[in-house]
Amino acid sequence: MATIWQSKLLKESAKESFVKLNPATLWRNPVMFIVEIGAVITVISGILNAVSGSSFVFQLHISLWLWFTVLFANFAEAFAEVQGKARADNLRKSRSNLNASKLLPDGTTATVSALDLKKGDIVIVKDNEMIPGDGDIIEGTSLVDESAMTGESAPVIRESGGDRCGITGGTKVLSGTIKIRITAEPGNTFIDNIISMVESAKRSKTQNEIALEILLITLTALFIVVIATLPFFSRYMNVDISVTVLIAFLVCLMPTTIGGLLPAIGIAGMDRLLQRNVIALSGRAVEAAGDVNYVLLDQ
Repeated sequence: MATIWQSKLLKESAKESFVKLNPATLWRNPVMFIVEIGAVITVISGILNAVSGSSFVFQLHISLWLWFTVLFANFAEAFAEVQGKARADNLRKSRSNLNASKLLPDGTTATVSALDLKKGDIVIVKDNEMIPGDGDIIEGTSLVDESAMTGESAPVIRESGGDRCGITGGTKVLSGTIKIRITAEPGNTFIDNIISMVESAKRSKTQNEIALEILLITLTALFIVVIATLPFFSRYMNVDISVTVLIAFLVCLMPTTIGGLLPAIGIAGMDRLLQRNVIALSGRAVEAAGDVNYVLLDQ
């Protein structure tokens, strides 16, 4: 199995982490949104100090750490999303690279792309060849490996006639030569539906996540109030506290780690299910899958 730490995925995730800095996207994560606002304020404060000739090294350090915090949270979420997209791309690529031996009206065969097959076309599949599309066996018997599509570990027997003639594109013929009549139009095959589900799956928040998010927002608001009162106490005690220090203190008090990694954890859960050929369409399904040890499939 290829490692998930591929340079292509890392580069795409790094790019997406900067795209997610857009406030229109980041506001959905209130904790990280506040950290980004703090990072912007520290940058402005550092520029003003540089113009006035004051030392801005401290402000620069704080600003860099704040931006790193936001980018790290965005990278964790983007990396989980990119893995799911990469899996859909791999499915699409495997289908586009698949060829078929199409039976022509004169009895000869021609090699065509699986994407060019239409409903009613007849193809011939031999030993150790991939089945190019969904269809029915009209001639022959074969042993088919359907683990890639259905998760069935043991090969199954498919034959013409009866209720075992149905065949799925993307599966592999282990033995036997069969003649298949394609029954699905391009774009409506089983693989196409799987790709569509993978690309359109959006993780909805569970009740536990909603409750935790409310708690994080409440704690953040409480700490903002606490930080807002510090300048008054500092003036009373004749202690000078800069805006940069106040923002750094606020970020330390806020639950930034939980707020930054919570979306990434949910998306990573969906991706782990995808690695096992299971598509989760909701956050509740991901949580339920965490309590499942075995799945029994009766075909």
